Amino acid sequence: MREAKNVLGEPLQPCSMAPLTGFYRDGSCFTGGEDAGLHTVCAEMTEEFLNFSRMVGNDLSTPIPMYRFPGLKPGDRWCLSMFRWIEAMENNFAPRIDLAATHISVLEFVSLDVLRQYAL
Repeated sequence: MREAKNVLGEPLQPCSMAPLTGFYRDGSCFTGGEDAGLHTVCAEMTEEFLNFSRMVGNDLSTPIPMYRFPGLKPGDRWCLSMFRWIEAMENNFAPRIDLAATHISVLEFVSLDVLRQYAL
């Protein structure tokens, strides 16, 4: 795993190996120049969030094998786009997050105090 920090300033922890998540499908919410969507928030899926995401045009429940995407269900952990997570938060559908597995770059957009309110 590449060396990176989480929002707590500690080494970035894995988010999920099953389902295998991350922009690079390495289990972590590591990001790089190719990740325009900033898939940096390690979130635990809820039915409410999955319905919200589908409603705004991003169906995370349906498998897409060609992208190695298994389709998500409540309880799964996934590296969400930071922009989608903020949109969900603003609409009261934000899922809880694993701070130890959420990339430090998220702090450029959301304060640690706000993130702590959604911590698992």
